[in-house]
Amino acid sequence: MDESSYRAELEALPTKEVYLRARRRAARRLDVRFFWTLLRSIPAAAAAAGEVEEAQADVRSGIARLNDLRDAGEGKLGEALRPLYVDYLAKHAPKRARRSG
Repeated sequence: MDESSYRAELEALPTKEVYLRARRRAARRLDVRFFWTLLRSIPAAAAAAGEVEEAQADVRSGIARLNDLRDAGEGKLGEALRPLYVDYLAKHAPKRARRSG
């Protein structure tokens, strides 16, 4: 499976599944940068999802962001963060997905 096929496979999955896969892969790789990027992206994603008060609370409180990390694969917030998950998974694809043809 090549990268574009793998990306298409990821795009077809529900947001919650893409989120869980990205989170598990980042945890296995001990990829702190992914989690930091996710935490920094949550306020903007919340605002894009129409949750302006939530976004403002997230900016004021790091604890609120950590709580949001738990729900970052759900609802409008998950949908707003979906491109981050797909990009991460495509960039760090399993070896079977990196092979051409």
